[in-house]
Amino acid sequence: MGPNFLILVRHSLPEMRPSIPASQWHLSPAGRERCIPLARQLEKYSPTVVVTSVEPKAVQTGSIVARALGIPVTSAFGLHEHERGGMGSATREEFESLLAGFYAQPARLIFGRETALIAQARFSMSINIVLERNPSKNIVVISHGTVISLWASGRICSDPFVFWKRLGLPSLVVFSLPEMKFVELVEHVE
Repeated sequence: MGPNFLILVRHSLPEMRPSIPASQWHLSPAGRERCIPLARQLEKYSPTVVVTSVEPKAVQTGSIVARALGIPVTSAFGLHEHERGGMGSATREEFESLLAGFYAQPARLIFGRETALIAQARFSMSINIVLERNPSKNIVVISHGTVISLWASGRICSDPFVFWKRLGLPSLVVFSLPEMKFVELVEHVE
């Protein structure tokens, strides 16, 4: 019997609507379409369960993927994105500058309501709960780029900001269980 896997998936492409917080965005039509090739990419790991954050774009990605794979889907608290509500609209360059500072100074509150260390601890605790509740399973966790980068980059000795920039919508990073050995990074699924 081979290893089990933890597959962290950055949600698919949302419909970006500056008038509402990103935590409430839904998938765009192209984002929904990308979930089918994502499910095909995940098949080789024989996933047995999909667990999503509670944000709509992650729930929708997970629902489409789980339906395509014929496996159960559930949501879990703590897998949500870095809490940055009330940020207002920023250009891509402004946002990336804030995020670079966020990753470079993890103990300092750069923007939003969480430092990088707090977001990482929250996400890590939630991953541990998901693993405890799903022993000996191949688990797909559908979450968000910032928190996935915080968690995964430390395990593969990568700069979290550089790692975040590599993650497409959707993308995935795979670890074998129980040793959490890095297996694969798929930067873009289209």
